[in-house]
Amino acid sequence: MIAIGSDHAGFALKEQVKEHLQSRGIEFQDFGTDSAASCHYVDYAKKVAESVASGKCEKGILVCGTGVGMSMAANKVKGIRAACVSDTFSATATRMHNNANVLCFGERVVGAGLAFMLVDAFLDTPFEGGRHQIRVDMISDLEK
Repeated sequence: MIAIGSDHAGFALKEQVKEHLQSRGIEFQDFGTDSAASCHYVDYAKKVAESVASGKCEKGILVCGTGVGMSMAANKVKGIRAACVSDTFSATATRMHNNANVLCFGERVVGAGLAFMLVDAFLDTPFEGGRHQIRVDMISDLEK
């Protein structure tokens, strides 16, 4: 199960990403927002991040205007490694090397076609482990 959320600035793209996930047969839970009315991105970043950190959802996707605010807020939740990306290389590399568990991007930065490629790269790329696990453990140690 994939957790997905957005604020008002990412609402339209989030709705398109949900359709893309459905077309791939990927189950998701939408944590809001449910309109383009102004709201606080932190609320939705927290909901998605906590669902991933608790294990209820395997990974998360967050969309705001730039993706930056969402990633900053999500990364405050223990166990979350959120990455704000706008290219497929970074979406792939952050899974392979950082075991990122939340993907963030901005509706004002990427279009729907690129967003779908980012989502596919993120969801389809496994973590390599090995020497990268040492670094992921070091990131986790920063939370202590």
